[in-house]
Amino acid sequence: MIEIRIHGRGGQGGVTLAKVIATTRFLQGDSVQAFGLYAAERAGAPIQAFCRFSAEPITRRTPITEPDHIILLDPTLASLGVTQGLKAGGWVLVNSPDTPEALAKQFPGYRVAAVDATEIARTHELGTRALPIVNTALAGAVGRMLDMPLEWVEAGLTHLGFIGPNLGAARDAYAATRLGAQPVAAPALDAPAPKLDRIPGLVTGNTGATPKVRTGNWATQRPVRHGQTPPCNDVCPAGNDVQGFLHALADKDVNRALEILLETSPLPGVCGRVCQGPCMEACNRISYDEGVNVRGLERFASDHGHIELRPPPAREEQVAVVGSGPGGLSAAYHLARLGYAVTLHEAEGQLGGLLRTGIPEYRLPDAALDRDLTRILMLGVKVQVNDRVDRARLTELTKSSDAVLVATGLQHLRPMDLGEVPPWSVVQGIDFLAQAHEGQAVVEGLRVAVVGGGNTAFDAARTAVRLGAASVDVVYRRTRAEMPAIPEEIEEALEEGVKLSCLELPVAFVPGRLTCRSMKLGANDASGRPRPVEVLGSEHDIMCDLVILALGQSPELSLFPEGARVSVSAERQPVAAPMSAPIYAVGDVATQAGTVSAAIGSGRRAAYALHERFTGERLAAAVHDPDGVIHPDRMHMHLFEHAARHGDRVQPIEARTYTEEVHMGLEDASEAARCLSCGVCNQCGRCVTYCPEGVLVLKEGQVAFDYDYCKGCGVCAAECPRGGIVMERL
Repeated sequence: MIEIRIHGRGGQGGVTLAKVIATTRFLQGDSVQAFGLYAAERAGAPIQAFCRFSAEPITRRTPITEPDHIILLDPTLASLGVTQGLKAGGWVLVNSPDTPEALAKQFPGYRVAAVDATEIARTHELGTRALPIVNTALAGAVGRMLDMPLEWVEAGLTHLGFIGPNLGAARDAYAATRLGAQPVAAPALDAPAPKLDRIPGLVTGNTGATPKVRTGNWATQRPVRHGQTPPCNDVCPAGNDVQGFLHALADKDVNRALEILLETSPLPGVCGRVCQGPCMEACNRISYDEGVNVRGLERFASDHGHIELRPPPAREEQVAVVGSGPGGLSAAYHLARLGYAVTLHEAEGQLGGLLRTGIPEYRLPDAALDRDLTRILMLGVKVQVNDRVDRARLTELTKSSDAVLVATGLQHLRPMDLGEVPPWSVVQGIDFLAQAHEGQAVVEGLRVAVVGGGNTAFDAARTAVRLGAASVDVVYRRTRAEMPAIPEEIEEALEEGVKLSCLELPVAFVPGRLTCRSMKLGANDASGRPRPVEVLGSEHDIMCDLVILALGQSPELSLFPEGARVSVSAERQPVAAPMSAPIYAVGDVATQAGTVSAAIGSGRRAAYALHERFTGERLAAAVHDPDGVIHPDRMHMHLFEHAARHGDRVQPIEARTYTEEVHMGLEDASEAARCLSCGVCNQCGRCVTYCPEGVLVLKEGQVAFDYDYCKGCGVCAAECPRGGIVMERL
C-alpha cells in the first residue's frame, strides 16, 4: 500500500489533488482512499489531505501518520515539520521554482522533486494570480514522480471532469518536474539543526503556529483516554490478550501475534483447532454482523509465525509436574520460562495426554500438537514417559523435588446402568478414541449409538463414521440447544451422516437394541440448563450394536495423600497433607472445567503461585473489573463498516478421513481487520480528525491531548468508535 500526505493551504485544491491521484489509481484497478482534514477551510489556512492506494482492499480509515511520500503545495509549510513520520527514502514533492538540489537541505534523508506548479497554473489561468489552483498541475507532477504513465493521469482527470486547461497544466507539469538524485544524508543526532531560509509563499507570516493565548482554561471538562477491557480478553480462560494478538495480525505482524499468544499460552496451535471459543461467543461484533473468527486466527498465528524460545538463566529449585495434558504442559512451560528446572512425568509413551489420544486426528493432528510441544521442550523441560505416578511414587517425588504439581485431569469416567451387557458392546468414549488413535477400534458395519452431547460424544460419533459404522446416532437427554459441544462440530457431524436423537434417555441395552425413554424439559438446574424430566411409559427402541458412553468425567483423587483437599484453590495453595515438598493440583483435577483453555489458564496460575512462594514476587494477572468490560451499548457501532466473516477452509465431505484434517485454516489473516478493538485505542485517528481546535495529535502511536488549548467540547469522545475517550469534569 502507498500512502501520500498532502500539505497545502485552503483554496489551493489539496483535497481535490488527493481525489485525482486516487481516481488515477482506481481506474488501474487499485483499491483507493482520499480524504482531507476539515477544520480550517479558510483561504490560506494550512490544511492536510490524504491518499492511499493498494492492489489489496483497504480497510484502514485513519489519517496518515507515516506516509510513503509527501506533497507540499506551498513551500512555506516546510518549516512546520511536515516530514514527521515520513518513511526513509520517501519522496517530497515541492511546489517551488527552485531545483531539487537547492531544496534538499531542508529534507535530509529524503528524495526531493520540484515543479513550479504555481506558474503553470497561472499560465493556464487556473484560479487567480493571487491564489492559483495548483492541484491538476501537481497531479501531473505526481505521475512523473511515481513513474505513472501520463495517460493514466489524463484518464483520472478526464474521469473527474478536469479537461481543457487542467489537462494542459498536468501535461506541462509532467514534463517540467525535476527529480532529485540520491537524498542528502541526514545530520548526526547531536548536530545543531540547520537554519532554514524562508521561502516566499502565498500568505506571508501565516505559518499555522499555535496561538499565544492559551484557551484551555475556558474548559469545564476535559477528555481523557480510558482504556477498557474487551469482552474477548475478559472471558478467555487461558488469559490471552485476544485484542492484542488480533491487532498485530491486522498489522500483518504474524510473529508479534504469536509472541503475544505465547506470553500466556504454550498451545496456540492446539487451541486454534479445538478451543470452545468463548471469546467468539462474547465478541461485540455479534450484535452488528458476525463475531470475529478468533480461533481460526490463533491457528494462523501459530502455523505461520516463528518465535525462537530460549531457556532463561537457571534457578536452583526443581519442580515435578505429573501429567502432560494442557494443564501440566502450561504449568511446565511457565515455570521453565521463569528459569525453574522442570520434569514432566507422563504415564503413556508420548506427551500430550488426552490432547493426543482423546481428540481425533481429523481435528488435532499429531504434527500440530508436536509443534507446540517442541516450543515447550526448547525451554529445557525434561520428560519421563511411561512413568505412571501413584500415591507412593508421588511421595518419592516430594522428596526429590522442591514442589510437585499434579495435573492428571479427569480420569474417572462416568458409567451408565444399562443392565447386564456383554463387555465388548459398551465402551467409554475416551477409550474408544484412544483405540482409534492406535488403529485398534473396530466398528465397520456396526450400528453405533453415542450417549452424550459434548465434544467427546461428537468426536466419537464422527470417528465411528470414518471407521465405517453402518449408522451412528447421538442420543442426548436434552435438546440440541443445550448441547455443550462446539456448534460447528455438531453441524459437520450432521453433514457426515450422524443422526441426533434428542430428549432421549437410554435405560436398557441388549446387542441389537437400545431402549430409550422420552424426556421433556423442566426448570433450570444448577448448570443453568433446563432439567430433563422422564416421560413415564414412553419407552421405545433404537437399533444398535455398540454403545459409546460420553457422559462426562471427574477427577481421580486416589493418588493424593490421605486428607488432601483438592479444589480450585489447590492451584494456588498446596493440598492439606504435610509432605517433604508442597503439592499443588493443576487443571481439571482442581477445577473440573473440562476445557483445554481453562486448563492452560490454571497451569499458568499455579506456576505463578509457586514462583511467588519461592521468591515473593507476585506475577498473577489482575482480575478484570466487570464494570471495566466494554459492551456494544458503550461503543459507536454505526461508525464501523459491515464485513462478512472469513470462515476456515473445509475439506469436502467425500475427502474427509480419520487422518485428514477437516479444517484447513484461514487463507490469510485479513479476518483480523474485522476486530473492533473494543475499548482499546488502535490509533484510528477519528479524534484527531474531528477535533475542531486541532489540539489532538498522534505521537508515536498514542493520542496526546494538549490541555493548554483544549476547550472540552467533547467531540473527540463522541467520535471515538471504541469508547476509549471519556469526558472528565474539572
